Amino acid sequence: MSHAEDTTREARNDELVSDLLSGKHRALARAITKIENRSPGYRDLVSRLHAHTGDADVIGITGSPGAGKSTLVDKLAKAYRDDGLTVGVIGVDPSSPYTGGAVLGDRIRMASNVGDMDVFFRSMSARGQLGGLSTATSDAVKALDAFGKDKIIVETVGAGQNEVDIVRTADTVTVLVQPGSGDDVQMLKAGILEIGDVFVVNKADMDGVNRTVAELEEMIHLRDNPGAKLDTGHHGVDTSLPAGVSEANGQANGADTDEPDDAADDDPEWKPAIVETVATTGDGVDELVETLGAHAEFLTESGMREQKARTRYAEEIRQLLRNDANELLKEELDRHGGVESLAAAVADRETDPYAVASEVIEPLRDCVKSHRDE
Repeated sequence: MSHAEDTTREARNDELVSDLLSGKHRALARAITKIENRSPGYRDLVSRLHAHTGDADVIGITGSPGAGKSTLVDKLAKAYRDDGLTVGVIGVDPSSPYTGGAVLGDRIRMASNVGDMDVFFRSMSARGQLGGLSTATSDAVKALDAFGKDKIIVETVGAGQNEVDIVRTADTVTVLVQPGSGDDVQMLKAGILEIGDVFVVNKADMDGVNRTVAELEEMIHLRDNPGAKLDTGHHGVDTSLPAGVSEANGQANGADTDEPDDAADDDPEWKPAIVETVATTGDGVDELVETLGAHAEFLTESGMREQKARTRYAEEIRQLLRNDANELLKEELDRHGGVESLAAAVADRETDPYAVASEVIEPLRDCVKSHRDE
């Protein structure tokens, strides 16, 4: 790339960043498009925006298809707007097998907020690579944060392990299930239960609500106390602490114990809350907003917000390094004739996998060592 091209790109990024920070929605849309497409210069763009981030409250919404996520996000956004807050929504949609675009990207998903310029909705296509979208989603969140959005909601297409990577971008992870969805509740054990801060039983006007709530309560209880028996009672919340907060002493809240309270001075920890909603009517949304607010307050007061941010950034650095290293290794593989050719040589017993790996990585290793020794 020529020096002139670099200069032109920098100038365009300068203008784009300036327009975005001054509150121009068109610049925000262009920035997210550049981020999603991984267009040349997107890294410089995100780097420039980073210094202006850290003020938004990021909420992840996940759950199985049909749980009513989009409808609930719509109502949640409206509730925040009624409180005078600005909202950004990123909807991670399934991909079209023909165009690679988001199938649901053009549908009206924010019916309650149509025409409201302070609700910015963007649909991002997974393009069949949900896990790989996590970095792009994180970068888009940074753009919305730098723009000045108070609340940013990230809605994923499902509740599988791939989506776990995406919702880790959030400060608060909200998991939706619907009544009678025993299979969905069991599926949570596959990994998303561990990161859920708030569980929402949506469509609470259907049969089976009590059973679903009970199943969630039991799972949360066993998660926090693997060796304990179920101590029923809604969440077992200690009324001396804020809603959703429990003592970090390994005991179920409210449980009787003869053991001395050696952990009385321990920092409190968040016990996942369960909220019942009917998204189509808005029932329970106010309670959900209150619960999400309680978790946001807990993160700030406990110091967990900063800790979670550091954890996210550490993982982001690792992911970026993995991506960059993989690109370099791909180039080296191609220089050695491609992985298929190397695999054929291994199959013919002309070499072995370890020897191939050592040969391919050697130039990179030598380069790293030379820089280290400088």
